[in-house]
Amino acid sequence: MASVETNEDLIVIRLNVSGMTCSHCEAAVRRALEAVPGVSAVGTVDRGKEVAEVEGNPDIEALIAAITTEGYQASARQAGNS
Repeated sequence: MASVETNEDLIVIRLNVSGMTCSHCEAAVRRALEAVPGVSAVGTVDRGKEVAEVEGNPDIEALIAAITTEGYQASARQAGNS
């Protein structure tokens, strides 16, 4: 299960993302996530922490698919893993 936080209507989803080595990689992941239906905003995309955060109500599998299509590995971040 992905790490999900709710704050009224806001849902934040955190994903593990590996394979990013530079700022271009982070930008590619950000663009891929922004294109997923249901994403209202992309928060942190951090290659050092290997994490990406999105806000909205997207399908988690669609987020993972968007990232893997760009050539990176992604998985749902377990609840409690900041």
